[in-house]
Amino acid sequence: MNKNIKTMLWVAVALLGAFAVAGIALNRGESINALWLITAAVCVYAIAYRFYAAWIAAKVLVIDETRATPAERLDNGRDFVPTNKWVVFGHHFAAIAGPGPLIGPTLAAQFGYLPGTLWILIGAVLGGAVQDMVTLFFSTRRNGRSLGQMARDEIGVVGGSAALIGTFLIMIILIAVLGLVVVNAMKHSPWATSTVAATIPIAMIVGVYMRNIRPGRVLEASIIGVVLLLLSVGLGGWVDHHETLRSLFDHDGLPLAYGIILYGFAAAVLPVWLLLAPRDYLSTFMKLGTIMLLAIAIVILRPDMHMPAVTQFVDGTGPIFGGKLFPFVFITIACGAISGFHALIASGTTPKLLGNERDIRMIGYGGMLLESFVAIMAMIAATVLEPGVFFAINSPTGVVGKEAVDAIAKINSWGFAVTVEQMQQLANDMGESTLFSRTGGAPSLAVGMASIFGSAFGKELLALWYHFAIMFEAIFILTTLDAGTRVGRFMLQDLLGNFNKKLGETSYTPSVILTSSIVVAGWGYFLYIGVIDPNGGVNILWPLFGIANQMLAAIALCVATGILVKSGKLRYAWVTGLPLVWLVTITTSAAYEKIFSADVRVGFFAAANDMAAKLAAGTLPADKVSVAPQLIFNQHLDAYLTMFFVVVLWVVILDMVRLCLRYLSGKPVLQLSEVPHEPSRLVENWVRD
Repeated sequence: MNKNIKTMLWVAVALLGAFAVAGIALNRGESINALWLITAAVCVYAIAYRFYAAWIAAKVLVIDETRATPAERLDNGRDFVPTNKWVVFGHHFAAIAGPGPLIGPTLAAQFGYLPGTLWILIGAVLGGAVQDMVTLFFSTRRNGRSLGQMARDEIGVVGGSAALIGTFLIMIILIAVLGLVVVNAMKHSPWATSTVAATIPIAMIVGVYMRNIRPGRVLEASIIGVVLLLLSVGLGGWVDHHETLRSLFDHDGLPLAYGIILYGFAAAVLPVWLLLAPRDYLSTFMKLGTIMLLAIAIVILRPDMHMPAVTQFVDGTGPIFGGKLFPFVFITIACGAISGFHALIASGTTPKLLGNERDIRMIGYGGMLLESFVAIMAMIAATVLEPGVFFAINSPTGVVGKEAVDAIAKINSWGFAVTVEQMQQLANDMGESTLFSRTGGAPSLAVGMASIFGSAFGKELLALWYHFAIMFEAIFILTTLDAGTRVGRFMLQDLLGNFNKKLGETSYTPSVILTSSIVVAGWGYFLYIGVIDPNGGVNILWPLFGIANQMLAAIALCVATGILVKSGKLRYAWVTGLPLVWLVTITTSAAYEKIFSADVRVGFFAAANDMAAKLAAGTLPADKVSVAPQLIFNQHLDAYLTMFFVVVLWVVILDMVRLCLRYLSGKPVLQLSEVPHEPSRLVENWVRD
């Protein structure tokens, strides 16, 4: 294509994107069409990927496609396996795309659609995608080392040890919350449970097919896997209506939690080609297929977003969660904008599968942009609902009351109209007995998705679409849990390798069994605590999840900034340094609020002390007296973990600053741990192309 035509096209894309963003930001007082959000997102992502990501890859990182990756040099058929780039992309996207881009925007919609949308767009292109790409690059150049181990190798013993321990504990919390969300989504849902269970043997079939039956035939394996996956979705609906089979997949939270714990252990110890990579790859088809279908439905319908751009709850009085717009919108929306969990995947499983460095931009930066688009879809699905309906579904009974009449009166007093009859009809349409106070974000997101799908493809199938959306959310999240467990194993092996080199070998079977057991037991404990929590667990763990996740992102950017400075690229350090400063600001502010706030809906200690006082005074409802000690303990545990994470973050930051100052002043520092260049010998088309 002629260069001038290309230039004109990109200028047009930039102008269209700027116009769409301005329309979103400046519109007040009337409904805005959801197409504005899709247009803004697509244009912003296209400009960022084509120019900013390409510049970082070429000038800042200097990617070398002739250099052998650790997947090639250390190929052992278990953890290090050179894999087709599309399979790696599918695995990476499936692993990073957990509850954050779905649940976070839905919950943050209580502030209105504008704050969350701007954070999703700006945070992703300048922060999240940058973090993912540079972390993947630096880990690839260091034999696939984990984030914590890179911190120890590059920054020093003090900051590195803090990062190793801190990132491992944060990982445990993150996986527990992932498991809790998926348990709540599958609880008493035979359709979702049977479909999720079916993806495991399907993935193993595809893994064996690509590895042993028809090596390298990715297209054939993909077709087989997708067909079987679609059949499993259809069979899930049949199971849901089969009296005998339904009982086999209809379970309470605890049995599902035990099943997920067992699956997490299997995903950590089995060869990556057998279960983890093919399962995540296949799950990506369902994830992307559903999101693309949702985008098509939005384009067809052009629905208006009924939620105001900014609500009155920016002052911290929101019914869904306490806290002001700053800093809590940036904590609530984590994975859709920037997520530390991504850095663990980018320095865990993905670099061990990467066949060529030239794919880092597509997988690292492009994968994050795709997840950000998922967050935009979630924001649209939540805000096309009538605000009264949205708050009726998401507001807990402690705020609006247990009775439907009381909840309606409370929500109407906020200026959002809704009726008991309207909510009952909606519940009937969705095949549910009630939708009042279905907190956690997942049910309201499913209602929004079902409403859009129903309007576009048939309202008589609303119940079908609703339960499909619930199942979609469960699969979306579970793929992050299995990859996270394996990464946790790698992190613990890196940590133990500092004391015993044999335990640090990723494929040493006794080490694999030992570390996998410890990781699964760690997050399994928190999962158990969350499942037995009468308030659902998510409400108490999600703030800790958000803070810990963003602190982990700050640690990743801190390590990347230190490596850039040591590499003689001080002039480029702002690429990771600017998002680092922003994340440190919001995470420290949020942590301070959660620890010291006197508001019982914000502060961990305040909430614990308030419940303890009510328990002592005998004013707690009878159904809460027996579990009050556990809830008080959980609040204290959250507070102390938050304190610990803040200390870890600042230890890493100060040690990184010390390292940079020593380097710039000419004093000796730790040598770069990048492995020497070795030319790539891979020539198979299935790896390169």
